[in-house]
Amino acid sequence: MQILVSHKRIYFIITLIFFTVQTLQSQTPDIGMELYTFRDQFAKDVPGTLAMIHKMGFTEIEGGGSYNLKDAEYKKLLDKNGLKMIGWGADFDSLAINPGPIAEKAKFYGAKFVVCFWIPHTGNNFNLDNAKKAVEVFNRAGAFLKEKGLSLCYHAHGFEFGPYEHGTLFDYMMAHIDHRFANFEMDVYWVKHPGQDPVALLKKYPGRFPLMHLKDRKPGTPGNMNGTADVESNVVLGTGDVGIAAIMKESKKAGVKHYFIEDESSHSVQQVPLSMQYLRKLK
Repeated sequence: MQILVSHKRIYFIITLIFFTVQTLQSQTPDIGMELYTFRDQFAKDVPGTLAMIHKMGFTEIEGGGSYNLKDAEYKKLLDKNGLKMIGWGADFDSLAINPGPIAEKAKFYGAKFVVCFWIPHTGNNFNLDNAKKAVEVFNRAGAFLKEKGLSLCYHAHGFEFGPYEHGTLFDYMMAHIDHRFANFEMDVYWVKHPGQDPVALLKKYPGRFPLMHLKDRKPGTPGNMNGTADVESNVVLGTGDVGIAAIMKESKKAGVKHYFIEDESSHSVQQVPLSMQYLRKLK
C-alpha cells in the first residue's frame, strides 16, 4: 500500500514538472533576428553570415531582399540554416502603387507579415497630410495582403510622435488604421528616442503590436523626433535606458507575437550574443 502511494506521488510530481515546463516554454517567446543588424557582414559574405546567425541560436528572421542572389538560391540558404522568414520588408511607394509583387515575394519566402519601415516625408516635417496618406495606403494595401494570407505592419521611427490635437500623429494613425488590415511593429528604441514610454504605449494599445524590435540605447543619448540617431548608441540589451525588462514583461500581456533583436552598431557581432544571454535570463 505504501509503495502504491509513493508511485502515485512520483507520477503526480512528474506530471506537475512536465506541465510546468510546457507552460514556461509557451510563455517564453522565440527571439528572432532583424537581418539589417548584419548588413555589413551580408555585403561581404551572405552564406557565412546566415551560418553565423544560425550558430547564434536564431531560427526566426525579419528581412527583405536577397542580397543580389536569386530568390531560389537565397531561400535554399535560409532553409539550410533553419531560418524562417517571419516578416518581409516593403517600401511605402510599392505598397501604394502595387502590393501584388510584394505579396508574391513574401509568400515565396514563407513570411506571415509584410512590414513597412518608413513613410516618405519632407525633411523633418512629418505632418497630418503624411499621416492621412499613410492611413489610406496601409488600409488599402493591408486589405489586399489580408486576402493573400498576410498581415501588414508599420514600423514607426519616432517622427510620428509629433503633437496632434490632444495626442500625437501616431495616435491619429492608430485610430484611423483599421486593425483588421494593418497594425504596428514597435521598435522600442524609436519609441524611447522621441520621448515616449514603450510600456505605456503597449498598455494604451494592446493587441496592436504583433511584432517588436528589441534595441537598447546608451544612457545619456540625446533624443529627437527626426527618426535619426548615432548607430553607436545601440548597446547590449539590458545595459541601456530603454527599460527592456519591463517592456518584455508588458509585451507578453499586450499580445506581441514575434521579437527581433536589431543592433545597428558596428559592434553587433559581439553585442548580439550578449543581448541573447540577457533575454534568456529574464523571467
